[in-house]
Amino acid sequence: MYRRIILPLAIAAATLAGCGGHREQSSGDAAADDAMPFVTVRDGEFRIGDSTYRYIGTNFWYGAILASEGRGGDRERLARELDSLKALGIDNLRILVGGDGEEGLASHISPTLQTAPGVYNDTLLRGLDYLIEEMGKRDMRAVLYLNNAWEWSGGFSTYLEWAGAGKAVNPAHDGYPAYMKYASGFVRNDSAKALAADHVRNIVSRVSTISGLPYSKIPAIMSWQIANEPRPFAEESKEDFAGWIAETARLIKSIDPNHLVSVGSEGSWGCENDMSLWTAIHSYPDIDYATIHVWPYNWSWVKENTLTDSIGAACRNTTAYIMDHRKALADSLLSHGAAMKPIVLEEFGYPRDGMATAPGSAVTARDRYYDHVFATVTSPDAPLAGVNFWAWGGLANPAHTTWQPGDDYTGDPAQEAQGLNSVFASDSTTINIIKKATDQL
Repeated sequence: MYRRIILPLAIAAATLAGCGGHREQSSGDAAADDAMPFVTVRDGEFRIGDSTYRYIGTNFWYGAILASEGRGGDRERLARELDSLKALGIDNLRILVGGDGEEGLASHISPTLQTAPGVYNDTLLRGLDYLIEEMGKRDMRAVLYLNNAWEWSGGFSTYLEWAGAGKAVNPAHDGYPAYMKYASGFVRNDSAKALAADHVRNIVSRVSTISGLPYSKIPAIMSWQIANEPRPFAEESKEDFAGWIAETARLIKSIDPNHLVSVGSEGSWGCENDMSLWTAIHSYPDIDYATIHVWPYNWSWVKENTLTDSIGAACRNTTAYIMDHRKALADSLLSHGAAMKPIVLEEFGYPRDGMATAPGSAVTARDRYYDHVFATVTSPDAPLAGVNFWAWGGLANPAHTTWQPGDDYTGDPAQEAQGLNSVFASDSTTINIIKKATDQL
């Protein structure tokens, strides 16, 4: 099940050499399937062939685990979930490549993909192959993120621990201020970054065990994403953070020039409230489009007792956040003589009424919020090229409020209340709003 991946010297040398600047891809670049061209960027828009591609998608972080034949796998459920999403008009899924670190940690997903530096659970890797293959059959696209700033899948803190920076801080025990202080060291730790770069090489250069194709030639992958919500986490880490984003994007392009590359950033909120840092990392030539996230409850725009009463404020703040980032990016790119890039709101969530978690509980406020957000991509003057709601819970039936091994996977990772931000198949009013919006694209 577990094996250590060591890149051939020729591949390692090629990746270290770099690939130069960004180029606009054509739909024929290394196309493996003429019926499914790559997603590209042209004139500030996503394109599939000659057609503009705008989408309403979702977050499906657990997809590769569900697609495996090992612990946590359920290919029958996977097929039903993918078919349901496709029927709703959702064809874009944002997915975690896999978790890192030891098993059994509090607030951590299980099973993990990379159990030690370069040591992989092959069953989960084959699950990723299977997921991508099944998505391709349904003409769906995957955004695959390779790292995570947060503890729930390992990411920054695990690489730091592996690099000898001391035992990883777990916010379940030590709180988030202590975690963020620890994680701020990732972009300043060359050894930790080198381990993360090795993981990028291992995954991006992978050859599917199902199709026999290198991932670089599979159009069902829309984008490689550097990390989920990467942050500097401290003022003194900003410069190193920007450098790490540039280096990682360049590395990905050197291995795979056919796919788009994205950051996974929350926006200025994830850049220590520094809009200039966000525009800088999205102005890099190897970054093909911009990302933002919006969390009204997590960001205290609304409170637990005002989820419904304050929905108007949540919508206004969301619109302002989107438009502020769009203007800032346009101004930055113009100053560099570069063309505008698409912007995707790839994470947004809103709790169920009363902070409930059970499938079937009321979602009055969430429905209003979703309806508002979807208009940012469906309206004639839409400022966004795509949105991905957080997250798809589908057929899951959570057994516990706190996730435990053996429970169904929901849209809420292990550190979150199970069901709080999930959209279940039984949420009929939300499902209707999603279908109405995708029909307008």
